[in-house]
Amino acid sequence: MQISNLMLLAAMSVGLAAPAAAPTDEEAIRATALDYIEGWYAGDAARMERSLDPELAKRIFLRGPDGTIRLEQMSALTLINRTRDGRGRSDPHPRTDVRILDRFENVASVRVDASRWVDYLHMAKVDGRWRIINVLWELRPGATR
Repeated sequence: MQISNLMLLAAMSVGLAAPAAAPTDEEAIRATALDYIEGWYAGDAARMERSLDPELAKRIFLRGPDGTIRLEQMSALTLINRTRDGRGRSDPHPRTDVRILDRFENVASVRVDASRWVDYLHMAKVDGRWRIINVLWELRPGATR
């Protein structure tokens, strides 16, 4: 009789396990940045898309051969398609260093050090999920796109 009561108690306690804790905002911000950069290197368009707001603006200032500077912009769709095409897979030394620079309420600034460039991400928490809204980036000296 005592053994069956213990078995019943054990069976009931399995259903009472505490639910998994939700990630902190810092963990969610870091995960979003990693979806972005690791998704790029892996050619994983789903990860890239998950990290981006549909209205993303990714920008870089480029100096032309004549010395003029122009602003080049990329949309979320373009970045997702370039990821799907596997453009990041060709990098022999992927680097994915993520540093949260600042966070206030539902916005954050994050630096991603990739192998050939540095990205500064602006993120916002939209509908309970962190998304990248803006990216300003620059190539490392001597790096090509």
